[in-house]
Amino acid sequence: MRKASRLPLPTWAAPYTANSNVGRAQALAAYSQYYCLDGIADDLNDETIERLPMHRPPMIAYASRTGTRRNLDAMRAAGWRLIVSAAGVLRDEGMRIALDNGAWTYFQQGRAFDERAFMHAVEKMGHRADWIVLPDIVGGGLRSLDYSLAWLERLRGLPTPVLLAVQNGCEVDDVRSLLSPSVGIFIGGDTDWKEKTAVEWGKVARKRNCLLHVGRVNSARRIAICAAAGASSFDGSSVSRFAKTLAPLDKACRQPDFFAASSSWANSHATHLEML
Repeated sequence: MRKASRLPLPTWAAPYTANSNVGRAQALAAYSQYYCLDGIADDLNDETIERLPMHRPPMIAYASRTGTRRNLDAMRAAGWRLIVSAAGVLRDEGMRIALDNGAWTYFQQGRAFDERAFMHAVEKMGHRADWIVLPDIVGGGLRSLDYSLAWLERLRGLPTPVLLAVQNGCEVDDVRSLLSPSVGIFIGGDTDWKEKTAVEWGKVARKRNCLLHVGRVNSARRIAICAAAGASSFDGSSVSRFAKTLAPLDKACRQPDFFAASSSWANSHATHLEML
């Protein structure tokens, strides 16, 4: 197993790792355990799980960070959020954010993953991020998962929920027992694999009551796939580059999928754990 960096944890994490402060991730875990929403339903059979009351908040849209003011203004007006890469400019532009580990950017550039840059991003922005994507190896399959699990152990005390990146070669049973309201799923992998497996990842996310995010979603068709899978959120770069694409993609995001197992329409009378 590839080891996680032993670089120091963020300075803001000290009171949480010392148990003098309770963070959002820990509060979610405690609340969920108390109300039996911590994945205990995963021990039940498929017929039972689909009858459990489940209601997810509306799907959240994230866009890659951009410095283009027009595009940022349009995203703010529509209620979109930013996904900030640890390999890029660390600015929130006055918006709510999630923090990506930057592995995809380094992969595209043909560079090795920069663990110091990742920890610097966690230090600077991790405390106000909706969630953090644990480091992974693009195209690494189970080797990538092993690397992510080392980081999960390293960052377990942080108050911010974290996501495990799954990709080609990963199976649901490889991560099932690790998932909880404070440890979710980031669906990576190539486009074909992502689309074919989204429903299965959505099924285990419901059972484990965890966040489910889908990466690189830039069309109404893919947004519909995310909705059908019961995803909590998705991200893409289209609206960051072309403001004119915001309107159709935002419309697709707001269109409910009445046939999704986790749709708010099908469970309008169910109580839920608000994760974000």
